[in-house]
Amino acid sequence: MLERVGKVVLSCRDSDCSRAILSMSAPDDLSGDQRQAIEAAVFRRLVEHLRAHPEAQNIDLMNLADFCRNCLSKWYVAAAAERGAELDYEAVREAVYGMPYADWKAQHQTELTPEQRAAAAARAGA
Repeated sequence: MLERVGKVVLSCRDSDCSRAILSMSAPDDLSGDQRQAIEAAVFRRLVEHLRAHPEAQNIDLMNLADFCRNCLSKWYVAAAAERGAELDYEAVREAVYGMPYADWKAQHQTELTPEQRAAAAARAGA
């Protein structure tokens, strides 16, 4: 379902709405601070979305998009290190998962299906 509100189009599925701006400036037109703030908000939204959808298994994310929650955590730690800040990987992973990783794994991670295993093997061989 699409609903136009001024220059914003709301695309809604269930209670989750995403917004697309029509005929506005490009990201390159933003100031450095604006772009950084927007990118940070997008990252937070991605993390919130992944927390809300634990059924999206890490193996499926890896097989489809070559990244997962653990990758986000590693990128977070690496970005901090590039800027002179040392962050604990497990603490960052808890921030991404919304709980300690062991708890998330116990509550949400499923056994690999033969299809998931085959897709991961095919990806690794590619």
